[in-house]
Amino acid sequence: MRITTWNVNSVKQRLPHLLAFLDEARPDALCLQELKCQDAAFPRAEVEAAGYAVETLGQKAYNGVALLVRAPLTMSEIRRGLPGDAADEQARYIEALVSGPDTAPVRVASIYLPNGNPVDSPKYPYKLAFLERLQRHARALMADEKAIVLAGDYNVIPELADAADPEAWRSDALFRPDSRMAFRALLAEGYTDGLRACDPRDGLYTFWDYQAGCWPRNVGIRIDHLLLSPQAADRLISASVQKHLRGLDKPSDHVPVTVELSAG
Repeated sequence: MRITTWNVNSVKQRLPHLLAFLDEARPDALCLQELKCQDAAFPRAEVEAAGYAVETLGQKAYNGVALLVRAPLTMSEIRRGLPGDAADEQARYIEALVSGPDTAPVRVASIYLPNGNPVDSPKYPYKLAFLERLQRHARALMADEKAIVLAGDYNVIPELADAADPEAWRSDALFRPDSRMAFRALLAEGYTDGLRACDPRDGLYTFWDYQAGCWPRNVGIRIDHLLLSPQAADRLISASVQKHLRGLDKPSDHVPVTVELSAG
């Protein structure tokens, strides 16, 4: 089972890239973030014509997450929204149990964590509170002792090796000690960073800013992650970054990241 996460940065603007990726890479499950559209505006017909079932949690102009699953796999037990704060109206979390006739089930979540900047605004406490809620939920999911993949744009640079220029990010919410500690707390619950488990090299980035020639100079950061429960990590075969998509015309500033799991 190939599971991919991709912050598409407006699904309507990036629809040709999305459809080409589905045809080229044929992920079994694709977790999208930053849809920037409401549920009704998602290009469902085009994606379904490509052979994918769709579940969304949209929001007008901002945020938005989706799960796409390729037949014959199906989704059940859909959860929209991260538990723990009934007043939170931001569309940042969707989860489903993905299963098929020849594949052991995997619970997959698409997550769009808050950016948190500026750090002296309410946005940073919201980011940290969201991370705390995610940790609690991740711990609760682990109690089922099933394969889980928590995939998405975490807006966290975990380590120095995950930034081409760490000093440029020292005061940013993505690299602040509290953000990085919260990410490590998720790992401490028993989750494995899927990409790092397969490839410990420096220079693995998933985001390049549109400004200052970051892409041609390869000045990137790694903020898109797939965290695997022990049962999923036991099935991990490979992990990869689909870096070439950043070089397309009018691309997202993020690229897809994929893990491949055995059928189980």
